[in-house]
Amino acid sequence: MSEPRAYQLTPIGTLSSPFKQKFAIPRQPSLVNAQGTVAFEPEFNDPNCWREISTYSHLWLLFLFHENLDQGWTPTVRAPRLGGNSRLGVFASRSTFRPNGIGMSAVRNLGVEHINGKIKLHVSGIDLLDGTPIIDVKPYLAYSDSIVDAKATLLDQHPLPARHVEFTPAATRQLLQQPHEDLRALIVQCLGQDPRPAYRQRENNDARTYRVIFYDRDIHWQVKNATVVVTAIEQLPDRAM
Repeated sequence: MSEPRAYQLTPIGTLSSPFKQKFAIPRQPSLVNAQGTVAFEPEFNDPNCWREISTYSHLWLLFLFHENLDQGWTPTVRAPRLGGNSRLGVFASRSTFRPNGIGMSAVRNLGVEHINGKIKLHVSGIDLLDGTPIIDVKPYLAYSDSIVDAKATLLDQHPLPARHVEFTPAATRQLLQQPHEDLRALIVQCLGQDPRPAYRQRENNDARTYRVIFYDRDIHWQVKNATVVVTAIEQLPDRAM
């Protein structure tokens, strides 16, 4: 056989997201109502590229797992959904470590905005890291993309965690003092899925304090009596962003 032909991909834009680190990002799109904005490179900052985009309620974002590209891939991967010990074939998973590092997410279309000659696409239901390179945008077509009898029997046996989330009085006061209207919902939806390592998700009492960054806030939390307890919501210094 001849050597496989190499192709070059050029990102068309970059996504701005409340998720500043990989930890606690939703495992799939639409599990959390997180919003993001795609800003486009000059070549694609053309209104003609986006004509009639408003006629679609949902879109596919194709993107690069840019922080993993240099780490390569393996034929099998550990599946966090299966407890972190079982291994799946890379093509039977949605692992971020893939031969070509390409991902796809179905998101809700919140519209295209024109600001000072710049085109921005607003979307929600994202599961992407801030700064993710977008390589394509395609319409989501319900008549062909939605398969009502599709099955994932392996995953059906391992439902996503669904923990109750509470805020201490101190964290509640800090929540009221921050400017992001959706931060509370983001915390509840993301931390309710228990983003701890798989081997710790079986622990209903965990003395360790975990931290995750949403927007410009450092969220501190623990798991007590099977409940996620948010203990602090601190503003990050400017240099940390």
